[in-house]
Amino acid sequence: MTKTLFDSFDKVSTKEWKQKIQFDLKGADYNEALIYKSYEGIDIKPFYNEEDITGIHNDVTNPSSWINSQKIEVEDAVTGNNAGLDAIKKGAESIYFVIASESIDPITLLSNISPDISVYIETLFLSANYIRKINDIADKSQLSIYLLTDIIGNLAKTGNWFKSLKEDHLGLENIIKESSNLKNIISIDLSILQNAGATMIQQLAYGLAHANEYLNHFKNLENNPFQKTPIVFNVAVGGNYFFEIAKLRAIRVLWNSLAQEYKMLKKCYIFAHPSHRNKTILDYNVNMLRTTTECMSAILGGADAIHNLRYDDVYNLDNDFGARIAINQLLILKNESYFDIVNNPSSGSYYIESLTNQLSDKALSLFKNIEKGGGYLKQLKSGTIQKKIKESAEKEQELFDKEEIILTGANTYKNPEELIPPLQKSPFLKKNIRKTLISPIIKRRLCEKIEKNIL
Repeated sequence: MTKTLFDSFDKVSTKEWKQKIQFDLKGADYNEALIYKSYEGIDIKPFYNEEDITGIHNDVTNPSSWINSQKIEVEDAVTGNNAGLDAIKKGAESIYFVIASESIDPITLLSNISPDISVYIETLFLSANYIRKINDIADKSQLSIYLLTDIIGNLAKTGNWFKSLKEDHLGLENIIKESSNLKNIISIDLSILQNAGATMIQQLAYGLAHANEYLNHFKNLENNPFQKTPIVFNVAVGGNYFFEIAKLRAIRVLWNSLAQEYKMLKKCYIFAHPSHRNKTILDYNVNMLRTTTECMSAILGGADAIHNLRYDDVYNLDNDFGARIAINQLLILKNESYFDIVNNPSSGSYYIESLTNQLSDKALSLFKNIEKGGGYLKQLKSGTIQKKIKESAEKEQELFDKEEIILTGANTYKNPEELIPPLQKSPFLKKNIRKTLISPIIKRRLCEKIEKNIL
């Protein structure tokens, strides 16, 4: 029998590697010199081997490929439909419509879209009548339509229910009754958390607790959506490349555990996109590189669908050039870089498997503490969730201000002759003074303070 190349080398244990490294350090402390203390509270070692994944049994499988999507904010049915059809011509395999009002005609919006194209729909209002129309369209046209409804996410983002807790849950139940032809009804918006500065462990734990609120509500109801359609996790992906890969993989691990407790459908659907938090108006073309590596993390982490962020989204209105670049980035990753050739590309990586396991364990522990404290909704209403996220965001901001977190062209390697692009929309948070039931979770970019000083 022919020996493989690896059979020619003796196995080296972790202990032997550390002894060799310690010798080469010539007296320097191993932990001080080579162990990286990550922002997530996970120590990163200089090497990983088989011993690091002993006892880890991750049977979660990722999709063999992903769907490229284009996000379109719809304020007019005809304009939205034209934008969708144009995006499809340019290579989009799915369209993500965010519908602003109930006056927008869904028949016009969805006309002439091929059944081969998946459609994701998020409405900024709650209406069972409107969803009935979309459901009828899905039945007649055979379109694959995913409805992204998240009443708790709306509360977290805006500080208010659409109407009230009771009315929103009743409205959601009515929507479910009208959604027999839709691929999905409920989504969990984790992107709010990432863009507000929550750690990955917080994102995972709060997302799981968020999902648990829906599971508890529907477990004894006849129309339980989780027994028929997969839940969708709407995830923002940041710049910490390997950690973000592990974060997406951890979502599936955690959902598997939770769904098993409720005897629900274990499959979940991950809809990913790059984060706003690390995007800048300084050296703004670098945003193309950031969104590319973030899409790569999403792909390797096992996202089912990805919609890219325009490099100029922070300061510019929708435009053909920015949208074309965004979809072309995804097309290059699929058609020229062959990122869709290998199934489960991260599986078996000692480092990524270890990260996935640690993130899952820490998030599960935090999730259990949230449930002991009354659950996600109770802690949102008390302000506990908002306080914890704010503390994490301030810590990350401090690291950024000290240049321990680097954004090239913004806080390091600055261009002394920086040209600020024309601002078609304000890149900064605007105060909107209004009465809210709870304090909303506020999205904030790391670079805002530097940018304000320059402007």
